[in-house]
Amino acid sequence: MVLDATKKAEQRALLEAELEAVGIRLNRDPPNIYLKQKKAGGMKITFQTPPKNIDEKMLYNILRDYKMLNCEVLVRDENVTVDDFIDVIMKDHRKYVRCLYVYNKIDSVSMDFLDNLAREEHTVVMSCELDLGIQDVVDRCWKELKLMRIYTKRKGEEPDFSEALIVRSGATIEDVCDQIHRTIKESFKYALVWGASAKHIPQRVGLSHVVEDEDVVSIVSAFRA
Repeated sequence: MVLDATKKAEQRALLEAELEAVGIRLNRDPPNIYLKQKKAGGMKITFQTPPKNIDEKMLYNILRDYKMLNCEVLVRDENVTVDDFIDVIMKDHRKYVRCLYVYNKIDSVSMDFLDNLAREEHTVVMSCELDLGIQDVVDRCWKELKLMRIYTKRKGEEPDFSEALIVRSGATIEDVCDQIHRTIKESFKYALVWGASAKHIPQRVGLSHVVEDEDVVSIVSAFRA
């Protein structure tokens, strides 16, 4: 979410309210509530710990309003609210997504305000006008999305650093093969790896080897001469 640092909290609050209204929950986990509808048996409501904001009667009335007269409920979090419980009922219309707040125009605010803003959670700051912090935004996006770059190398040639394969953090050589072509595993023999994930250079590995950012990988085929 790209925001104007000079507009302080108003712009962000407005956008968050609009997203909240359509069921998008930013930087929040789904409520820790188990809810299962049944064909019969009435309502069974259980609290793992005594709740602070709701009680059994509240939940009973909400379930009745949503015509869920036969169900089992287990509330595991003492801090859940009525809104949280409704979100669980409406789970097909709720999305929990991570959001990075990117504040532009930091050259137009005071240093004290900028310092406080930059320390907020899920926040990064920049100035397009002065070309400040833009690379920080890019780096933070890579980090938040847990993306890595993997480079490939043909036998007897230098690595190709002009184009990277993009994989998720925790990816294996098998995932790298799938990125190249899904049929490559059929003739896979082993891979040679240079980089942070290799214990020695190069390391001969199998499909289950976990790669690291900017590793260089050479796939050796069983059909290769």
